[in-house]
Amino acid sequence: MIVTCTMNPAIDLFVRTKSYQPKVVNRTLANDIQPNGKGVNVSFILKMLGIDNLAIGFLGGFTGAFIREALNEKGIDTNFVEIAETTRINVFTKVDDQQTEYKLVNQGPVIEEEALKELFSIIQKLAAEDILCVSGSNPQGVTDDDIMGIAKIAHANRVKFVLDTSSRVLLDVLPYRPYCIKPNDEELAALFEKAELSQAEIIHYGKQLVKMGAQHVLVSLGEAGAYYFSEKACLKGNAPKGILVNSACAGDTMLATFVGLLESGQAVETCLKTSIAAASSTAFTEGLTDFKNVPQLMAEIVITTVN
Repeated sequence: MIVTCTMNPAIDLFVRTKSYQPKVVNRTLANDIQPNGKGVNVSFILKMLGIDNLAIGFLGGFTGAFIREALNEKGIDTNFVEIAETTRINVFTKVDDQQTEYKLVNQGPVIEEEALKELFSIIQKLAAEDILCVSGSNPQGVTDDDIMGIAKIAHANRVKFVLDTSSRVLLDVLPYRPYCIKPNDEELAALFEKAELSQAEIIHYGKQLVKMGAQHVLVSLGEAGAYYFSEKACLKGNAPKGILVNSACAGDTMLATFVGLLESGQAVETCLKTSIAAASSTAFTEGLTDFKNVPQLMAEIVITTVN
């Protein structure tokens, strides 16, 4: 079983206006409401691949109910810890006459100690060889020490631990042999206290993450594709061409597709090529990919071995 864990999910409200002025009523031209959160996105992508999964984390209030219902409507089981505060709402406003977008991202609710203990209890009950994918930022009340605690539980219980975070805790969990991690190139640079990385440095530090304990490492490069590192292979795939519409969920799509296909027994080369294509498909559309154009995009991707 694959279990996704989203500590700080959100409803994302997307609106479009002709102009955006202070102290006046700005009427919207269009709006869209989407359930979001990195682990939530992973659950949606896995289900589109035909892979059943369980979504856990924290939800509260009417916004939490909306996210739970959206997952359930797609046939995804949920076991979120109910919290007293309301799950956050983020607002993204596209302004036509400025040709720009304003992003308002809320901190989210405070997670009380009892709620955190309840989540740990759920994680403690996972079976050996289950996959636990923890994705996204920590809400208030959850620290990197708690992420370390989850890594330790997973390691002790032989649960395959997948972590997608921009925090330096990504390095701290490596002694516990995480099944897969997915920094992007900027996050990889930050992990090793570099301003930016050359291609040679990306390869060096990607291999270093494997030596430090990671079993599978994906390094996403945006429009340049992605690298894959493990003890057995070092691969790179280019990205197909297209018009960028939405980069926010591309990384979640890549991770979900890669882990889902890998767990289904696909070769790593196939996993990497399909995950790059799926991530690109998401980047080229509003919302998540529906996988319809993924075969076409895969035809543009070449997987090569790198030294």
